Amino acid sequence: MGSTGYTCIRRTFCSFNILIWLCGSGFLAIGVWLHFANPGYATLLPDHAVLSADCVFITVGVLSFVIAFFGCCGSWFQSRCFLVIYFTLVVLLFLSEFLLGSLAFVFRGGIGRMLAHELKYGIEKHYNVSDRGGFFTPSVASIWDKLQVDLQCCGVSSYEDWHDISAWPGERWVPRSCCRPQYGSVFLEGSGDELPSIDCRKAGDPSLLWDKSCGQILQMWFVQRLHVVGTVGLVIGFLQLFGLISSMLLFCTVKHKRSSKTYKSYSPTVDTTLNRNGTSGTYMDD
Repeated sequence: MGSTGYTCIRRTFCSFNILIWLCGSGFLAIGVWLHFANPGYATLLPDHAVLSADCVFITVGVLSFVIAFFGCCGSWFQSRCFLVIYFTLVVLLFLSEFLLGSLAFVFRGGIGRMLAHELKYGIEKHYNVSDRGGFFTPSVASIWDKLQVDLQCCGVSSYEDWHDISAWPGERWVPRSCCRPQYGSVFLEGSGDELPSIDCRKAGDPSLLWDKSCGQILQMWFVQRLHVVGTVGLVIGFLQLFGLISSMLLFCTVKHKRSSKTYKSYSPTVDTTLNRNGTSGTYMDD
């Protein structure tokens, strides 16, 4: 391969990894922003905080940053060691994604049930009306209240998920965030002051509450965006394949280039000159 082809591969590979580095930096910035601007969403799964959106974005950003670092260094310094590390990391990442994707597809029903069970467990054991947490560490109560108001839903599978939890044992109550806006505080059975008022969260009347579950809304949101998930998966797979092929081409090209430089000192021109000036003359004298 000529120097022009080598230079083209090297520049393309380096530009590709710079793009990956920028994307990784973007993911890292999004993860940090989510952690500080919308903190605590991992609180919905208190026993699995590592599955929060901010942790996922930060992990993807760090991995992309590290892989792109080895790719850029391998291309810039023409280091076969860095190129091998880059190739190995990309292969391991691809195999991990394939394994996780396959397991998620095979056990998709069980994963959904497990996630619903964990969410209900968080409601039952960790919901506390009086504990609102702080700005950077909001509590389960504040996160669930915000989620139900924003999505206009109640409970994981139904409003009955709130019945008999540790916050109000033995009671069939729901949090105030489950109530429709017109019944958010108090529902009056009449216009006269003499009529007793009924608290929506304690009334036990489903017509006063949001009629959809949060799990149903989240599932519909995900199903409606499956084409986006598939497109993102294909793009990631293509980028990884391009990185693998480019790194192997550059690895082989660097090896060939170094080999050609080594053999240059023993070229026929140099040997002929040496034979004419020294060795061949010695043979003639003998």
